[in-house]
Amino acid sequence: MILIFLGPPGAGKGTQAAHIVERYNIPQLSTGDMLRAAVAAQTPVGKKAKAVMDAGNLVSDDIVSAIVEERIEADDCAGGFLLDGFPRTDAQAEMLDVMLQKKERSVDVVIELKVDEAALLDRLNKRIEETRARGEAPRKDDTEETFKYRLQVYRDQTAPLIPFYERQGKLKDVDGMGSVDAVSAQIDAILDELGPSN
Repeated sequence: MILIFLGPPGAGKGTQAAHIVERYNIPQLSTGDMLRAAVAAQTPVGKKAKAVMDAGNLVSDDIVSAIVEERIEADDCAGGFLLDGFPRTDAQAEMLDVMLQKKERSVDVVIELKVDEAALLDRLNKRIEETRARGEAPRKDDTEETFKYRLQVYRDQTAPLIPFYERQGKLKDVDGMGSVDAVSAQIDAILDELGPSN
């Protein structure tokens, strides 16, 4: 089973990804996590990505696709995987299709978490408060200004993926404003219909 999550920043993709990993025993390939690991290790690609992410921008297709292509070769991806944060643009989606076709595989389903943007801003501010209450510093990109910018970038660049996957007949909508369990139940219903992993 190969699936993709779509949804604006703060929609709960990370939370639902953790549920899918546990329930369906497939790895979550989060470009954010992979990039943060590279940043922490101060690899050449990590240093390049850090400057881009600190400014609230998206890293280049070349950096992201190189990380993804290398990762999906790993043994734990043989039964499928969840892509979180990639593809972000039509160009990346086309690159992914070509990448998978070479391996005689394809995306099975694309789940769009539909959310209210004003509520997302409230969620962000709450997360910042909780982080500070624990005595930790919020992530550098966890600011209202950066969030609004990322939201605009999502609308401009990533939202066009919705019709892209609609045309392929792979897009499924999920109401992301319910409780974590309610959202998980909607996702499970979609995935269970797919049957066994390819």
